[in-house]
Amino acid sequence: MSNSTSPKSASPTAHYRPETRLVHSGTIRSEFGETSEALFLTQGYVYDSAEQCEARFKGEDPGYIYSRYSNPTIAMFERRMIELEGAEAGRSTATGMAAVTTAMLAPLKAGDHVVAAKALFGSCRYVVEDLLPRYGIQCTLVDGLDLDQWQRAMRPNTKSCFLESPTNPTLDVLDISAIADIAHQAGARLIVDNVFATPIWQSPLSLGADVVVYSATKHIDGQGRCLGGMILGSEAFIAEHLHNFMRQTGPSLSPFNAWVLLKGLETLAIRVRQQTETAASVADFLAQHSKISRLIYPGRADHPQAATVKKQMGAGSTLIGFEVKGGKAAAFRFLNALKLSRISNNLGDAKSLVTHPATTTHQRLTPPQRAEIGVTDGLVRLSVGLEHPDDIVEDVLGALDAV
Repeated sequence: MSNSTSPKSASPTAHYRPETRLVHSGTIRSEFGETSEALFLTQGYVYDSAEQCEARFKGEDPGYIYSRYSNPTIAMFERRMIELEGAEAGRSTATGMAAVTTAMLAPLKAGDHVVAAKALFGSCRYVVEDLLPRYGIQCTLVDGLDLDQWQRAMRPNTKSCFLESPTNPTLDVLDISAIADIAHQAGARLIVDNVFATPIWQSPLSLGADVVVYSATKHIDGQGRCLGGMILGSEAFIAEHLHNFMRQTGPSLSPFNAWVLLKGLETLAIRVRQQTETAASVADFLAQHSKISRLIYPGRADHPQAATVKKQMGAGSTLIGFEVKGGKAAAFRFLNALKLSRISNNLGDAKSLVTHPATTTHQRLTPPQRAEIGVTDGLVRLSVGLEHPDDIVEDVLGALDAV
């Protein structure tokens, strides 16, 4: 029945600093004493007796039943994320969107109400706007930066609030503590998508959020190799709402991907710090460029929510948003002229990646909806990689010359 590593089987590393936990937390060694975490590629498990099998299914015997429910490699990844995030419990999923959908849908029922920020990744907005209402769950979208709108949107049946911070792709930084207070006063939980900040620069649980979700596909893997997701929160939330939902519906992370993500976690802090430092340098070069009408970077003093960034984030971001003058045609000329940075809708990778949100991640929104959240036809999102900063700057400046 084991859904995750028990504290007794996990490495006792919770008191260490994040960089150390990223290397050691959650490790379970087999009888062979391996240094690298073992990869358990198995669907199921065998039992010493029918009685043990019965006890395992009843949850009376601490062990594994079936890899859709639990697996030693997956359990190691979950425990490492739990200790990194400072959560009580957590469950991994096959993708980031499986994490968002499960965290949103599992605790809700027909007649419940959700409040969410308008500025969301396109698939997240689909879950809120299109999917939940099919099951009788009402949803209200608000300007995430406007606390009065959050307050006014609350109803007696509001059960969950959902936001990204920084937002995708406009890098708005929402006041998590203030929104958590509003949610809690209404008896609702706050779910935060922390992908853009990463667990290195922001800890939503310490700011008052109840649940944190990640696309582990992004910085946690960080090398474009696999998909994965993670949901973290209290033991009560995970046990009451997620365990059985995931057991019966099966949005399960594969053991192989869990192993890849464990390896990614070992270098997460190093990669994110370097990428953030590089992104800040690139943003400074772009800030005064004549062909850019708007630059958005959370680490700069001219960011619209600079005070909130300083209050709740340890540093800026690995991502930069900027608007190329001339709309879609100019943005496309810029994208097509890049030689080092590659066009991709992914982010958080070791390679610099660039995308045009209006025609990719936010394509499903209408033009007025995109305009409402600041996704213009000229907006470009740059995810800075691990290349030398000067090479990225030269590539970007050279591509702007082609505009």
